[in-house]
Amino acid sequence: MIRTILLLLSFAALAKDPVAPVFADTKGVAIRGYDPVAYFTASKPVEGKREFTYSYMGATFRFASAANRDQFAAEPAKFAPQFGGYCAWAVGNGYTAPTDPAAWKIVEGKLYLNYDGGVQKKWIARMQELIAAGEKNWPKLHN
Repeated sequence: MIRTILLLLSFAALAKDPVAPVFADTKGVAIRGYDPVAYFTASKPVEGKREFTYSYMGATFRFASAANRDQFAAEPAKFAPQFGGYCAWAVGNGYTAPTDPAAWKIVEGKLYLNYDGGVQKKWIARMQELIAAGEKNWPKLHN
């Protein structure tokens, strides 16, 4: 009986694998290597360089310059994408999905990423609703 209960508990734990707090590639690089600070300072996605990195929440962020890296290091929560860089549409709908660094938007000083441009258009149409839903869903998705 105890053995059966332990086996069922093990399967239940496997069924809900926690999502990593930051979406990263197989090498642990966040935002596919794009600089999160550049979205705010250059108003566009800019590829980061391998020599300018910073580790945050288990992922490696890359930056276009040492100055951007240092800005991020001083206030990572200000520049890191919301929902760990997972697709804002998906999180708003209760699941996670990868993102395209070119599908981005800053809303009220926060960076949001989407799966692609098509999904982003749908997200923008319901943006405030999906941001609010995402804020409720996110703690359940990554814990």
